[in-house]
Amino acid sequence: MSKSKHKQTLSAFAQEGELAQQINGFQPRPAQVQMAQAIADVAEVQGQLVVEAGTGTGKTFAYLVPAMLAEEKAIVSTGTKNLQEQLFFKDLPLVKKALGSHKTIALLKGRANSLCLYRLAQHTRHTHLVDSTALGELTRVKKWSNSTKTGDVGELDDIAEDARILPFVTSTVDNCLGRDCPDYEDCYLVKARKEAMDADLVVVNHLLFFADAALKDTGFGELIPEAQTIIFDEAHQIPDVATQYFGETVSSRQIQEMCKDIEAIQKTALKDANQLSLAAEKLRLVTADLRIMFPVQPSKGNWFEQLRREDIQSQMDAIQNAMDLLYEVTKVNLGREKALDALFERCSMTRSKLRKMLEVNQLGVSLWFETTPKHISLHLTPLSIAKKFAAMVEEEERTWVFTSATISVDGSCQHFKKQLGLNDAQDLILDSPFDYQQQSLLCVPRYLPEASSKERTAALVDIAVRIVEASQGNCFLLFTSHAMMRRVAEQLEEEVDNPILVQGQTSKRVLLEQFLEEEQAVLLATGAFWEGVDVRGDKLTCVMIDKLPFASPDEPLLQARNEDARKRGENPFASMQIPQAVITMKQGAGRLIRDVKDRGVLVVCDPRLVYKDYGKTFLGSLPDMRRTRDLDEAMKFLKNIVVELDEQIEE
Repeated sequence: MSKSKHKQTLSAFAQEGELAQQINGFQPRPAQVQMAQAIADVAEVQGQLVVEAGTGTGKTFAYLVPAMLAEEKAIVSTGTKNLQEQLFFKDLPLVKKALGSHKTIALLKGRANSLCLYRLAQHTRHTHLVDSTALGELTRVKKWSNSTKTGDVGELDDIAEDARILPFVTSTVDNCLGRDCPDYEDCYLVKARKEAMDADLVVVNHLLFFADAALKDTGFGELIPEAQTIIFDEAHQIPDVATQYFGETVSSRQIQEMCKDIEAIQKTALKDANQLSLAAEKLRLVTADLRIMFPVQPSKGNWFEQLRREDIQSQMDAIQNAMDLLYEVTKVNLGREKALDALFERCSMTRSKLRKMLEVNQLGVSLWFETTPKHISLHLTPLSIAKKFAAMVEEEERTWVFTSATISVDGSCQHFKKQLGLNDAQDLILDSPFDYQQQSLLCVPRYLPEASSKERTAALVDIAVRIVEASQGNCFLLFTSHAMMRRVAEQLEEEVDNPILVQGQTSKRVLLEQFLEEEQAVLLATGAFWEGVDVRGDKLTCVMIDKLPFASPDEPLLQARNEDARKRGENPFASMQIPQAVITMKQGAGRLIRDVKDRGVLVVCDPRLVYKDYGKTFLGSLPDMRRTRDLDEAMKFLKNIVVELDEQIEE
């Protein structure tokens, strides 16, 4: 970025600058200006910058302004599709107008968000291939397809986010025909990616960025070399997302869907190739039988250990043999149908992944499994992605910015930088402008039973009842396990008259809408609501967290990483588990104060925060709230908030 652009960046945030002229009530924030200046500085040397920007800093504008002023192409990657849309439809247009910029911007989502015309036509012609419960949805999708301009399935308001029809009318990397598709020229995904190729700034999400980068997916792989600036918002998610895509996964669902696609082609286009259906059906059945060999309840575990079981070994041999047979039968029919040719490549890749899952002598990886009610997935995950990610960052000279409200642990960004191999990255920690001492109170109640105690649920319910009564609802009760959430929810419904909303009753989006609409509602949730939820004002005055969010010791990947850390002479609890729990804790606590006018109480029902040495690390990483061990004092603080709000309404 040139010096003139650097001056433009600072000018935009001035008291009477471009943003102030365009946005009513805009006030320069020192931390926001400092962040924008740091990004402009690092762009001049094409370096790497890690920024923790506390809630209320205004980090979105702090990175959008220098990105829009830069001459080169930029990619902004966010944590979720909702944040993508907020950036593209709200924040970017504001910044673009304020700066008088003529830069073009584009929104790029993943395949699962785009209607596939080929698959829609295929399933409309052959409705027997569609799940019977989804036929009504198929009719609505077909009608919508005649009017949509973008093909974004998010436009389908009358269909749920997880509707059964969506996999039938969207594509995956596995089943996309690419340039061989008869609808290639009209493909919504191709059009969106062409717009992204031509745009000056592209908004993507982390999953899309890493999935396409790792898989060298058609189209998007060409975007990254063109971009001179890459900005990751909600960057605390990057280590987990990158780990997922630097590894390998094969699931019974993937295999069975591949088999169904082969059977569909045989029954519609290759009716004389009956061996295709027979081979596909055999593989589908033996794969389904693997899931039956595990407990009914969903679980995770060490795949190495499972491979020692004779019945599992025998079943995996049967799956491999069936896979080999399908591979050979498909190979014989190559060249007869383009869709089958693509499936052959898919079969070949799946076969290769499956073989990797049986190589028990691999170093530096964790082999683990996970079951759902109907399926099983096998995972090969690297224990560390630092070298791979660092190589990706250093592949070409460009600017990389990583920002989030929750990156540091006890005042240091070192844990985050170490995870990603960002040894040369600059870092900057900017505190929130909120007055936490006046706006909030942290309470760790006395006399709580230990986490393993049978009295634990009753104690949490008692505290929850007091919180609900004092705050008149309008609170989040956050849990580290679904089991505890459900137990507390069941008992709380008998104790209070407030609307009780529980994660799992409906989608996250609908649940949040219900919380905002219903008076005095109480929301009980687990991980999904610990971050990415922005509720301001009197709708949320209290957040309760049941205990410190340490990862389950039964997590197979965590166990493998712990063992690896011990071999390197490290203390895995101190080097990995505490930092990760601290970041999660900061996310949960961050739901409470979202604005300068917000007030509220954070109740953490875990005395380890007080009596364990590592509690100091947690407290040193949380906002500087006033603290108390007296639950009565916390409830008094809450009641005063309610009284003041009532007085304001009367005035």
